[in-house]
Amino acid sequence: MWKNIFFVKAFYKVIILFSIFVMVANCARTGRPEGGPKDEDAPLFVNSIPPYNTVKFDKKIIKLNFNEFVTLKELNKQLVVSPPLKNPPLITPQGSPSKEIKIQILDTLQENTTYIFNFGNAVQDNNEGNLLENFKYVFSTGNYIDSLTTAGSIKDAKLQEPPKSVNVLMYRIDTSYTDSIVYKKKPNYITNTLDTTNFKFTNLKDGKYFMIALKEDISDYIFNPKFDKIGFLTDTIHLPKDSTITKPITLFKEIQPFKFVRGREVTKGKLQFAFEGEQTDMKITVISKVPENFKSVSKFEKERDSLNYWFTNIEADSLNFVVSNEKFSDTVTVKLRKEKQDSLTINMLPKTVLHFRDTIFVESNNPIIKIDTSKISLIDKDTISINYKTLISARENKIGFIFDKKPSQKYTFIALKEAFEDLFSFKNDSLNASFSTKEIDDYGRLTLTVNNINNENIIVELLSGKNQDALVERQIMNSSKTIIFDLLDPKKYTLRVYIDSNKNNKWDTGNFLMKQFPEKIIYFKELTNFEIRANYFLEENISIE
Repeated sequence: MWKNIFFVKAFYKVIILFSIFVMVANCARTGRPEGGPKDEDAPLFVNSIPPYNTVKFDKKIIKLNFNEFVTLKELNKQLVVSPPLKNPPLITPQGSPSKEIKIQILDTLQENTTYIFNFGNAVQDNNEGNLLENFKYVFSTGNYIDSLTTAGSIKDAKLQEPPKSVNVLMYRIDTSYTDSIVYKKKPNYITNTLDTTNFKFTNLKDGKYFMIALKEDISDYIFNPKFDKIGFLTDTIHLPKDSTITKPITLFKEIQPFKFVRGREVTKGKLQFAFEGEQTDMKITVISKVPENFKSVSKFEKERDSLNYWFTNIEADSLNFVVSNEKFSDTVTVKLRKEKQDSLTINMLPKTVLHFRDTIFVESNNPIIKIDTSKISLIDKDTISINYKTLISARENKIGFIFDKKPSQKYTFIALKEAFEDLFSFKNDSLNASFSTKEIDDYGRLTLTVNNINNENIIVELLSGKNQDALVERQIMNSSKTIIFDLLDPKKYTLRVYIDSNKNNKWDTGNFLMKQFPEKIIYFKELTNFEIRANYFLEENISIE
């Protein structure tokens, strides 16, 4: 009996404590009551101290009040202060909900200047995350609020995907203005495209301006050509006349001048010469005394700004080289300390399916200098030997095996032991790989009629891949013609056309100081991310003006 009484008392204590906890939790919660309508309204700006559009502003603290609890999301990305401040303002609270946002100004403000604190979409309510879009606070240290506006749009010179979160900068053209101002001085006005390609400036002063756009990793509003993309307008902006910029600003990445960085030892017998900027015909010439049988091979590293240099074994503590191209020459010493040398490793490409556009490649870590074809055979499913030709890549450690492929066939590639020998006299173990081809009907075709109205030099590229940036085929022409992209694997493709203005058979980017725009690139809506199916023959017409 006493046990039962004790159990009942303990049970009631638990119930009372649980009820108190639920009541406290419900009182503390700022969200909507369970079962109530969903809050879909954005928070409202109620008032501020000092008031919005205050003139003769001379305060250090600003308080912004809202009708409900708000939080700040991605403030560092969203907030743009124009004109820019040397020291960012201190804004609180961050990370916790509040009905008040406090701005502490840490800089000395300019005289007779209208300031805009544009929060973008950073302010949202605490309950449902409803955004107070494009919220801004404006004041002036002068006697009036500047009220002029201008707007425009941004595009990328090469990428089809619209650029986002691009800073647009305006510099007042006065006696202190020079073209180099973008490299060393912050602008008079800043805005940001946020999640669109459009921008708008507000609260501007009348006058003449120069406008650029910067795609920056770090928004310091200073053009760093090594990291930033830039776009510019050649025409001067006259306010209030130019309230709309009709021509989009085109972003591009400049190619930096060649700059040699350093040479270093990677492994025994392999050096790496790193550089920055434009890849040129960089040459590495050894000037140290070396044996008569000394051999070396140099090749650029794929997708990296470096050149690899392999050389045969030598007894030396260091080697001296001349690194040169048409415009550069320097002497460099590389110390030799590594004791381990990479043995030969080989990889076969592709893995299993051999498409008609594919080539069988033997890919190696070290450069192969000898091939014993008597130890290499290629046979079909009937064990009939197939004739082939070898092609050694000049830029990569790859050897291609070229032969006439047949539909619905199986091939076996056999390389006996010591068929390949690298620069260090390492030889391969035996290799055995099998590949199969598909039927011709498993592929599609694109027939493209190009109407080249002005007989421009144009480069037509067919792209594929996850991001539609892998080159499938390139064709160059300077007249109207019909071209065929045949034996296309069923998947999605994109067509891209370059207007090769300087006729050097490649796309050239722009240059800010030379006021040179990038060469024009054209994408076609109907030929963007389009699908080619098996046994499918697509015919399209495009016009180039």
